[in-house]
Amino acid sequence: MNFEFDFYDKTNLKAYNLDESMRYQLNMLDSLDAFTRKHCENVANLTCRICEYLHCNKGFVEYCTICAYLHDIGKLFIPPEILQKPGKLTDEEYEIMKTHTTIGHNICMKDLKLRPYAAGTLYHHEALNGTGYPQGLTKKDIPYEGQIIRVADEYDAIVSKRQYKSHIGISDTLKILIENAHNGKNNPIILKTLFKVVIDDVEYEIYCTQQYVQDLKDELKRFDEIFKYKEKMEKATKEKDKNYYLEGIKILLKNNETLENCMSLYEEYKKAYETRKSMIDNLYKEIKIIKKLKV
Repeated sequence: MNFEFDFYDKTNLKAYNLDESMRYQLNMLDSLDAFTRKHCENVANLTCRICEYLHCNKGFVEYCTICAYLHDIGKLFIPPEILQKPGKLTDEEYEIMKTHTTIGHNICMKDLKLRPYAAGTLYHHEALNGTGYPQGLTKKDIPYEGQIIRVADEYDAIVSKRQYKSHIGISDTLKILIENAHNGKNNPIILKTLFKVVIDDVEYEIYCTQQYVQDLKDELKRFDEIFKYKEKMEKATKEKDKNYYLEGIKILLKNNETLENCMSLYEEYKKAYETRKSMIDNLYKEIKIIKKLKV
């Protein structure tokens, strides 16, 4: 009953099997704090699949995915009290936070194995209209990989900040990205492609949740059978009949279940079932909203 959909589980990454030469780059993430490491994995996941939908060649997809994994490596040297601050950063703190782009770039440039992927660190906060950082570049000077990673990074950062447990309400996040595209910050073509990735993932989440709902439904049926046997046992007048129904109950009971705790367990399963059913309904609504969004 503690089912939790891991939206960005690596098994969901429709990517390429990265060869051993790429393990070195990815192992750099082990030095990051858990939150930043997870964010980097999420951004790489999204970046990879955006590239695939954009029909980029395999080499570029692999390259861009590694760039995305490493994009926040500079946060290794951002003070924890700033990096992990729960509230809004002060202007001074924000200026320090922004240095993770140039710090990350320097880290990559000093390491021959990381150098090919330095673009991800330097360009992922640049905006097409020149309002980004660290250099305030405009569209013609921002590499394509930087434009892709920016959209994936912004999306996951907003989702993580709002602590969504699933894609319920995800359309609100996409609306923020649309506004940034209208303001000239994000590449609209890349953003439209992100919509496809998000819809794929919401549909997959629905599928996984439906599987869990079916399991819960089966468990509820099992409890119903237990309760029927219990009722018959209580009404039986012959000891032989009572023992017959009791044996039937024992067969249906699972580990740590007893006749005494069956009702409370049943209520837990029922609550979980109703919650997940409602979640599926909301996810379908989200897909409808996302499909109507215009960039």
